[in-house]
Amino acid sequence: MSFFTADLISGLISNFIQFLLILLLAPLSGGIIKKVKALSQKRKGAPVLQMYFDLWKLIRKESVVSDTASWIFKATPYIVFAATAAAAFMVPVTTLVPSAISGDLLLLIYLLALGRFFMCLSALDTGSTFGGMGASREAMISALIEPSLLVSIFTVGLISGTTAVDQMMNTMKAVGVPLLHPVYILCFFAMIIIILAETSRIPVDDPATHLELTMVHEAMILEYSGRQLALMEYSAAIKQLIFLTLLVNLFLPTDQLVSLAGISGAGAAIPAVVIAAALALYILKIILASLVIAITEISTVKFRFFSIPNLAALSFILAFLGFLQYFVLGR
Repeated sequence: MSFFTADLISGLISNFIQFLLILLLAPLSGGIIKKVKALSQKRKGAPVLQMYFDLWKLIRKESVVSDTASWIFKATPYIVFAATAAAAFMVPVTTLVPSAISGDLLLLIYLLALGRFFMCLSALDTGSTFGGMGASREAMISALIEPSLLVSIFTVGLISGTTAVDQMMNTMKAVGVPLLHPVYILCFFAMIIIILAETSRIPVDDPATHLELTMVHEAMILEYSGRQLALMEYSAAIKQLIFLTLLVNLFLPTDQLVSLAGISGAGAAIPAVVIAAALALYILKIILASLVIAITEISTVKFRFFSIPNLAALSFILAFLGFLQYFVLGR
């Protein structure tokens, strides 16, 4: 009996197509955020697709490497990109098509943490003062925000009975409108704060700054150039899209709209137009989530570094209250 059955091959193709979609859309989210921020400041700003042009320009340039850098500095961009791409492969864009590979959300989180670990090492590797400062700040921020991230995951995992990403999304799809339930509302707002911290956005960090005393993520990649810098920037964009995908697919599911409309029945082959509609809804949700992030950045300012623990505490309180609400209100 052949191991590669038709269902397995179909599932692998589905995984690969959704993976390519995330890779292709990753720079778009950052472009939307920058464009909205520029318009709010009465500026024209760069085109929405500017990051695609920047990555293409950087990838064709050679990298300049410090004489004091070891193999860690040179290998980190490839390790970070590989870890981020592996995490992206685990995130389904739509649950209408069954996946052959079901990623675990805890594995996904720690794949991203692996990339962060090597980023901190590479920032220290060249002996740059700013790199060491950025690495220490990144380590502190990640340590502060990780508890609320895990509590949010475990809350949704308890309800789903698993931490498999696609099964968690299917459970939330069956709920209907999760944001009408107190458990999910609290976890939703906790996740927004987590995304701002994990993706180095205002008020935790300002990705557009080059002021030495305020840089966090930018300080860690300050020594990179050329194709190595392209990989680091691209990995950051993919990571941001991964978190936005988890946010919109867990708390704002739209695949159930297809079932409610009766377009696809159980066990029936799903028409290509239905899958295309689901992918279009996903892209629309990502655009709306990017607008929310942009509006959040516009309406606030970067916090002082020692105020970040207060924000992390707020996200943990929200996540933990959601966790307690699970036992109070049940499923």
